[in-house]
Amino acid sequence: IPQITFYEDRGFQGRCYECSSDCPNLQPYFSRCNSIRVDSGCWIGCWMLYERPNYQGHQYFLRRGDYPDYQQWLGFSDSIRSCCLIPQTSSHRLRLYEREDHKGLMVELSEDCSCIQDRFHLSEVCSVHVLEGCWVLYEMPNYLGRQYLLRPQEYRRYHDWGAMDAKAGSLRRVVDLY
Repeated sequence: IPQITFYEDRGFQGRCYECSSDCPNLQPYFSRCNSIRVDSGCWIGCWMLYERPNYQGHQYFLRRGDYPDYQQWLGFSDSIRSCCLIPQTSSHRLRLYEREDHKGLMVELSEDCSCIQDRFHLSEVCSVHVLEGCWVLYEMPNYLGRQYLLRPQEYRRYHDWGAMDAKAGSLRRVVDLY
């Protein structure tokens, strides 16, 4: 059974809460989150954490491991209010478009990309079509900055994946081990 344990204090201290499934509202269980342990057990998958309830606000992608403080998951604060399991898939494929509604230059990816600008000469991604697997889109190169979970579906404009602009620096497949 997959499990994620949230701790109120750094270094796995203070009040804790264990979770093994999607949870749209973690507020009743802890007031702040400063460290996390992710144990996948036999199950292969990862977690996406959200700053606000109902899967809203900043998103943070975590795979199996220990995160002794919120900077370890690139957190902007100690606020974690919802979480969801991301199932593992064996194949990954998506298409990036330079313009909204899947128009303009299109590139297809099936592997991680640490710098979209260097590899495809795209400074902005305005729409995405995820064909297979789940992906995490990062605002900056080298898997830094704001993170957005992309599930298999069409995203006709950047607002559809929760972004404030079309900045896209890197992309990573959701797999438990890299």
